[in-house]
Amino acid sequence: MADVPAPTGPARRSRLPSFHQLVATRGFQRWAARFPLTRRLVRREGEALFDLLAGFCHSQVLMALVQLDIPETLMAGPVAGRSLAARTGVPEERMAVLLRAGVALGLLKERRGGCFALTQRGAALAGVPGLQAMIRHHDVLYRDLADPVAFFRGETDPELAGFWPYVFGGEVDPQVAATYSDLMAQSQLLVADDTLDAVSLKNVSHLMDIGGGTGAFLAEAGNRYPALRMTLFDLPAVAPHAEARFAQAGLTGRTRVAGGSFRSDPLPEGADAISLVRVLYDHTDETVAALLSKVFGVLPPGGRLIISEPMSGGRRPERAGDAYFAIYTLAMGTGKARSAAEIGAMCRAAGFEKVQEFSARRPFITRCLVATKGRKAMSN
Repeated sequence: MADVPAPTGPARRSRLPSFHQLVATRGFQRWAARFPLTRRLVRREGEALFDLLAGFCHSQVLMALVQLDIPETLMAGPVAGRSLAARTGVPEERMAVLLRAGVALGLLKERRGGCFALTQRGAALAGVPGLQAMIRHHDVLYRDLADPVAFFRGETDPELAGFWPYVFGGEVDPQVAATYSDLMAQSQLLVADDTLDAVSLKNVSHLMDIGGGTGAFLAEAGNRYPALRMTLFDLPAVAPHAEARFAQAGLTGRTRVAGGSFRSDPLPEGADAISLVRVLYDHTDETVAALLSKVFGVLPPGGRLIISEPMSGGRRPERAGDAYFAIYTLAMGTGKARSAAEIGAMCRAAGFEKVQEFSARRPFITRCLVATKGRKAMSN
């Protein structure tokens, strides 16, 4: 029987452990943890992995603090742990665990005498518009993700899809509309600030906000630009709630509220700029394509479309867009987090000639694109 020659070249190399296989071995990890040039990296990667492991507990600590109104309580000043326990009905020893967890997460700080106060991060948690409302709302998402494997296999019936019924079109109960509109209005203030800081409306005379809810974005735009005329277009069960906001802001004379569905109704005409703020990622590609085509049709030559929403990182996935909003929209049952490049391509397919991305201050909250209709373009 002839001897089988020892493998050489690629065949021999294939028997050697890969770098990832080497890193996964206990011996390599022990060596790397001791070696001066690698031990800091090992510690940093280990801590990052542990944060992923413990992330669910961290989010539940955050939820408990918010549901017990502890950030709001501490806005007035430090409070003893035993007093917080008495106020909330939580046993003192369990409250101590929760408060120390809040300290570990950088939300609280412990002072002498067993008192607790807010850190700068904790104060932001209490003061950022809509943040605590969104955290409270996450109990729905947590239930939807209770069995993550079944969720990603598409074997669950997510509760979140029922919370945002407007994305499926059709009639919406006024009480349901009021619930989600209030949540969106609270979170919209930060989005409005960052969008208006990134995109100038200096040369816009008439702005129409499609899917504008109760008018939070337009109210902020109107306050910044005193000569700006505005139209809000949203479902008939939602749009009327904007009238009270505009009246309170003294904007009634410059605003028009139009009820309708962008799926089935024609869009109002007359605006030289249209905004879609946190709208596209709620809907399917087919719905988005149809909407962009409608928007292109009612804009005049040179008109601009302003898109502001969380986006995927595309080829470079990002935590906000790809590890949160992408999963959130998946639980909604429609829509998805798209990259700036994907949205830009859809705008060009609708007829827009120029698409620009503008840097927002907090891309984990929103990112901004502006698509411009060519001067020689004809309306559809």
